[in-house]
Amino acid sequence: MSPVFPMLTVLTMVYYICLRRRARTAARGEMMRSRRVVEPNSRTSPLNAEVVQYAKEVVDFSSHYGSENSMSYTMWNLAGVPNVFPGSGDFTQTAVFRTYGTWWDQCPSASLPFKRTPPHFQSQDYVELTFEQQVYPTAVHVLETYHPGAVIRILACSANPYSPSPPAEVRWEILWSERPTKVNASQARQFKPCIKQINFPTNLIRLEVNSSLLDYYTELDAVLLHGTKDKPVLSLETSLIDMNDLEDDGCEEKDVCGMDSLNKKLNSTALKEGPSNGYFDKLPYELIQLILNHLTLPDLCRLSQTCRLLNQHCCDPLQYIHLNLQPYWAKLNDTSLEFLQARCALVQWLNLSWTGNRGFISVAGFSRFLMVCGSQLVRLELSCSHFLDETCLEIISEMCPNLQDLNLSSCGKLPPQAFSHIAKLCGLRRLVLYRTKVEQTALLSILNFCSELQHLSLGSCVMIEEYDVIASMIAAKCKKLRTLDLWRCKNITENGIAELASGCPLLEELDLGWCPTLQSSTGCFARLARQLPNLQKLFLTANRSVCDTDIEELASNCIQLRQLDILGTRMVSPASLRKLLESCKDLCLLDVSFCSQIDNRAVLELHVSFPKVFIKKSFTQ
Repeated sequence: MSPVFPMLTVLTMVYYICLRRRARTAARGEMMRSRRVVEPNSRTSPLNAEVVQYAKEVVDFSSHYGSENSMSYTMWNLAGVPNVFPGSGDFTQTAVFRTYGTWWDQCPSASLPFKRTPPHFQSQDYVELTFEQQVYPTAVHVLETYHPGAVIRILACSANPYSPSPPAEVRWEILWSERPTKVNASQARQFKPCIKQINFPTNLIRLEVNSSLLDYYTELDAVLLHGTKDKPVLSLETSLIDMNDLEDDGCEEKDVCGMDSLNKKLNSTALKEGPSNGYFDKLPYELIQLILNHLTLPDLCRLSQTCRLLNQHCCDPLQYIHLNLQPYWAKLNDTSLEFLQARCALVQWLNLSWTGNRGFISVAGFSRFLMVCGSQLVRLELSCSHFLDETCLEIISEMCPNLQDLNLSSCGKLPPQAFSHIAKLCGLRRLVLYRTKVEQTALLSILNFCSELQHLSLGSCVMIEEYDVIASMIAAKCKKLRTLDLWRCKNITENGIAELASGCPLLEELDLGWCPTLQSSTGCFARLARQLPNLQKLFLTANRSVCDTDIEELASNCIQLRQLDILGTRMVSPASLRKLLESCKDLCLLDVSFCSQIDNRAVLELHVSFPKVFIKKSFTQ
């Protein structure tokens, strides 16, 4: 056979391989360029095309501006098709979180931040949404109708909330994240971040927000989830990346949500004999402790595996006096708590907010942890911890005798009878029961025995029948009270306000926003101003009866006032506001949105005269 033929055979094979490769590339390109099908709410689309669906249901959230018994400004407005978009402005049909800006961090009720909070964890609120169909996400669009820019993280969960059987494993993956940034425009926009692709289908999406840079409340209208039913074929440029497989210097989100192999890090005991410590072990013990105090929890766990000296320092209970586990809510479980027990004998501040949901932490696991680590606890944050039940509150009351600060905000699954156990914590100074099912009998018992209370939040507690009775008990028993949140209390009257004003003279902060039974004509607001000279924050939001007389009484008596919200009043003039601003030199927030006598010209004139004051004026557009 001629030597030419083998060469031709080789060339033919190479040519054939090239053709096959080109064909596969073309097929993949066609697949990636397949036509997008945009149909609302779970309509099936052709093979290899996208499914686009609006949220079916809101299953969990940390706070909202609205009432528990209505749809105005509530998170539930995020379900379904848009109500406002592409309209722009302040509309009751949107979803609005409770706070914005930095004002809530500057008021007397604000808590001190936890040490060792990772700098890249800056989420303040969240909302979780379910969708009809599980898909592999290709895009998430958030329809923002007013003051956009609060969303800083989007996550997807592997669990199907509509599945009849619980999943063997629950995974959360960060689709997109970014540090808070200032968005100058307040107009509506369709926020379309570039998300990463994940290797499991999902119908549970979580948005996390930070509103600290906003000039007013952000308003969200709807969320669109784009995805494919079949796992996408990825090109080399868009190859699947698991964030938990990345090194630390490649992705900050590993510590934020993944904390890959946290339990192994906490439980590591096999330390290899390493090289000499050099002169590091010559440093004073206290100095090494001070250096390590700047590390985050995952870094502390990693460092403990390097050598015996650092293991000793990293496991010292003094490093865990302030323990913030909220940034690791997506991975924290019973095993993690068990491994931390030996290190947390001296823990005084413990933050378990947002943790333990969907079975990550059991009642038994939480109870075991507190039995070992609860004796020194002074502060316990449990906001949105839905694993809590009556047994948990009973354990807290028995194992934490020194507790002074308890936050149960938005723990909506706690049964009403559970709150009676809080009355055993006689040393409480701060109690947050926002959006809980606490009932009047349990609350009266708490107030009777917890006379040291200085900060009390009862906002949106809809199961309390008579707030005048509660106000009377507060006035009689809580003489040291400095801050009181009665946001959206439906039935407090001028009688309850009169008792509060006379019985709690140290009040510095009072939130009476959206309390429709209060009328200025009864003199209740003027009485507050005359009897509470230490007021720094007063919210009379949506009370249309607030008038010039009330503002002038505040100007005369409450010169320390820093924050005032009179949104919605029809009876306050620019002249009375000028008197207030001239008298209250420390005033930094004045919300006069929807005040019919205060037009834009009046706001501009006041702003020119008092440039240090943030004067908010909003209109529905």
